[in-house]
Amino acid sequence: MDAGGTDRSEDDRGEGGRGEGGGIRTALAGLTTRGRSFLAAGIAAAVCAYVLGQSDLLRVGLLLGVLPLVCAAVLYRTRYRVAGSRRLSPGRVPAGSEARVHLRIDNVSRLPTGLLMLQDRVPYVLGPRPRFVLDRVEPGGRREVSYRVRSDLRGRYPLGPLQLRLTDPFGLCELTRSFSTYDTLTVIPRVEALPPVRLSGEAKGYGEGRQRSLALAGDDDVIPRGYRYGDDLRRVHWRSTARYGELMVRREEQPQRARCTVLLDTRVVAFEGAGPDSAFEWAVSGAASVLVHMLERGFSVRLLTGTGDSVPGEGTDGFAGASQGTADSAGLMLDTLAVIDHSDGTDLSPAYDMLRGGSEGLLVAFFGDLDEEQATVAARMRQRSGGAVAFVLDSGTWAREPADVPGPLDRSEERLRMLREAGWTAVVVPRGATVEELWRLADHERTTLATTTGGEGTR
Repeated sequence: MDAGGTDRSEDDRGEGGRGEGGGIRTALAGLTTRGRSFLAAGIAAAVCAYVLGQSDLLRVGLLLGVLPLVCAAVLYRTRYRVAGSRRLSPGRVPAGSEARVHLRIDNVSRLPTGLLMLQDRVPYVLGPRPRFVLDRVEPGGRREVSYRVRSDLRGRYPLGPLQLRLTDPFGLCELTRSFSTYDTLTVIPRVEALPPVRLSGEAKGYGEGRQRSLALAGDDDVIPRGYRYGDDLRRVHWRSTARYGELMVRREEQPQRARCTVLLDTRVVAFEGAGPDSAFEWAVSGAASVLVHMLERGFSVRLLTGTGDSVPGEGTDGFAGASQGTADSAGLMLDTLAVIDHSDGTDLSPAYDMLRGGSEGLLVAFFGDLDEEQATVAARMRQRSGGAVAFVLDSGTWAREPADVPGPLDRSEERLRMLREAGWTAVVVPRGATVEELWRLADHERTTLATTTGGEGTR
């Protein structure tokens, strides 16, 4: 039952393949409390009529006993042909936001249906299981219902399969028939809109300069070279020809694009606590916000985890932004972050090894708790990037009151000092701070450092 698609219920037996004996057991198992009461009363009346020799009581007993059996048989043999569809609006939502699920039931048979109970299976984190009662559906008719789902926890949640409960007019028997497929709702991390700041990275191209301008508009770099037989004369570069004294032509170079790597520390030892307000969830949300922001600015972006895994995979330069595929690229990364979890490793060395020396452009990292050894590894990462910004989360201050943890606070300041001495623009992340505030703070610290040193600082 894909979104917008159609699925048919099992319209013949509902338990096909089990034989007649299985069909009888299925029909009898569908008797409601009322139906079983009628059956028990009929059997009791028949026994009493036999003992007392009352033929009128026997007729009453037969009526009470046979009625639920007839209803079960008729309901089981009913061949409703019902098609159902489900549509998610939208199919990808941020954590804490609502999505609406639209259900449609079509009666594709020539007979009207009886009373139908529609039920959709949803995980408990999305809310209670929705149930709807549908009155008689005429031949060729349809019924549409909808319900809302919401989750504060990111992840991928299956919806379905859809179930129909059939009942007889007397309420003596109910049978359940299920559709076969389901849909998936993706709950992605919260994404905050970030302001444009002057953080920049190294551009990729074939030129000799290491820091080159970003060609967002797609303009070609013009580098003259000597004329070769067959070159188009319209590409002659007359200024260079006059300068060098020989015929020179324009050589169009690949437009450059600045690169950005977002590093997310996923080590389980680096974070304490769980739930939507935990430090790790803040780091995931921060990484998602930076990824989307840099894609929108035209950077080639890739996501790197503490275990060295990257999206896109190893050997690629990242997803290109400022193009028609920006939304698809952001969607793929957000889908990855929707299901990302803690890793068992305790070392950041795999992520360090994945950074290509000196050509990573801008590196934005979200670190959890760093001991002295891991802080040293993180400091060395600065040597493999054109600019580096670190957001350091001390999970101790997130799990407890700041006044109760003077030790961890001092340790966090020491780790920040090590990163800053290595050239990072390092910012501590207190509980309750927004990604936008800390993004501005990082830009302010970078500008302050550039003013103090008289250079560009960490870009």
